[in-house]
Amino acid sequence: MLRLKRLTLTQFRNYPALTWRPAARMAVVTGPNGSGKTNLLEAVSLLQPGRGLRSARVADLARRAPAAPGHWGVAAQVVRDGMEADLGTGTPPDGPPDRRLFRLNGVAPRNQAEIAATMAAVWLTPQMDRLFQEGASGRRRFLDRLVWALEPGHAREVSAYETAMASRNRLLAGGGADTAWLAGVEDSMARHAVAVTAARAGLVARLNAVLERGAAGRFPVGRLALLDATADRLAEQPALAVEDGLRAAFADGRGRDAAAGSAAQGAHRADMLLSDAASGLPAVLASTGQQKALLIGVVLGHAALIAEARGDAPLLLLDEPAVHLDADRRAALWEALSALSAQVLLTGTDPEPFAALRGAAEGLQTGGDTLRPDPAFPPI
Repeated sequence: MLRLKRLTLTQFRNYPALTWRPAARMAVVTGPNGSGKTNLLEAVSLLQPGRGLRSARVADLARRAPAAPGHWGVAAQVVRDGMEADLGTGTPPDGPPDRRLFRLNGVAPRNQAEIAATMAAVWLTPQMDRLFQEGASGRRRFLDRLVWALEPGHAREVSAYETAMASRNRLLAGGGADTAWLAGVEDSMARHAVAVTAARAGLVARLNAVLERGAAGRFPVGRLALLDATADRLAEQPALAVEDGLRAAFADGRGRDAAAGSAAQGAHRADMLLSDAASGLPAVLASTGQQKALLIGVVLGHAALIAEARGDAPLLLLDEPAVHLDADRRAALWEALSALSAQVLLTGTDPEPFAALRGAAEGLQTGGDTLRPDPAFPPI
C-alpha cells in the first residue's frame, strides 16, 4: 500500500515551514476559505510529474511575503511495498524561480517515469465541477491525467505532439516553409497523435470495464467515451495506416490550417464525454449534484484501476468533496472511501459533514499558516 509518512513544505504558498506526519489512512482538513487547505493537497499533487491540481506556474507557487526568498520546496517520505523513498520537488535556491527540479532519495531521477513509479495521486477539485460546461481542452487534460497515472510515458507523447504542432503552426504562419521540413514535422505529429490517441482510448475502455464491475460503490455508474476521428480510425485500421492517413491530411490541409492558425485534425481536437450508464443521460445535461456524483464515481473507479494495475491504490486528494452532495451521496462517499485501501486527504470549510468519519480519520484545522489537530475529531 502506498503511504505518505511525512510531508514538509518550505516557503510554499501560505506556509513558511510545515511538517506533517499523517496519523491515519484518512485525514480531514477543515478551515476558512483561503486558510491553506487546498495548498496542502496541491503540495502532495506536485510530488508526481505534472503541474499539480491547480496547473499553476512554477514561479507562482512560492510564498508571497516581504521576507520570503522567492523559492519553494515540497518534500515527502513515502512507503510503497514496504520500501521507503524520499521525494522532493521545488525551485533551486541559486537558480531561476521558474525552474522546477525533482529529487528521488537525494539525487536527480533519470527521468520522470522514476518519479511516477514511486508516487501516484488522483484528485477531485471544485474547479472540476465545471468540467462539462467549459471547452474540450479541460476534458482532454482531465483524461490525460487519468492516463498518466497508469502510463507515465503518455506525458512525453502529449508533450512531443504539442511541440510538433506548435512548430508546424509557426512554419505555416511564416509562409514559404520548405516542404521537406514541413513533412518532417507532420510525420512527428502523426506518430505522436496516434500514440496519444491509442493511450486515451485504452484508458477509456479499461476504466469503463472497472466502473461496470461496481468500483464506484453506490455512486452512479458512469460511461466515458472518446470523441475523436483518429480514435474511430484506430478502431478499424492498423496504427501505421492511421498514421499515413494523418500525414496525408496534414499535407492536404496546409493552406486551410495556415489561415485557421491550427490543424483541423489531430489529438488536440479530441473530446471526452461522460454519461450515466443506466439512464444514458450525458453529464452536460445533468444537474450539478449528478455531475459531481458521476465525477466522484470516475475518480473512485480510476483509483481501483490503478490498484489493479500497480498493486496499490494512489493517494486520493478530494478538495471540498461534500459540496453539491446530498446526505445519501455523502454517506455513499464515506462508505466507498472506508472500503478503499487508498490513503485519502479530504478538505472542507466545516467539519460537520465529515462527522461520520470521526474515529476513522485524523482531523486537522488550517489557519494562521499552520496545521493543528481538530478537537472535533478524537485522536487516532
